[in-house]
Amino acid sequence: MVFFSLNRTFVPEKKRKTMQETRQNKIARLLQKELSVIFQQQTRGMHGVMVSVTRVRVSPDLSICTAHLSIFPSERAEEIMENINKNEKQIRYELGTRVRYQLRIIPELRFFIDDSLDYIDRIDELLKG
Repeated sequence: MVFFSLNRTFVPEKKRKTMQETRQNKIARLLQKELSVIFQQQTRGMHGVMVSVTRVRVSPDLSICTAHLSIFPSERAEEIMENINKNEKQIRYELGTRVRYQLRIIPELRFFIDDSLDYIDRIDELLKG
């Protein structure tokens, strides 16, 4: 049985989920793009260091953003991640100034190292050897 309200039109549950996931994906792409630009600007002065944002996920309520970072050279990954986590509030503020007209609330940022490239290199070494 389906009930209709006078104020709202009925949206099936399945369609509502896909609309929500679509919004999450759009916001995730926006945050990935802007975080990439921020990290590119911050690492410009550090010669030989590159930080790229490989994947961004946003929680369903848009309050938490999980970003996976690929850091080159991987030997300095822990040091750079520690520095990024120390400056998380400053990065969030910078992100907020960039997306303030698209998002009402800037999500809390969580950063993780994406070591998939190191994993691929290790597999290649094992297959060659």
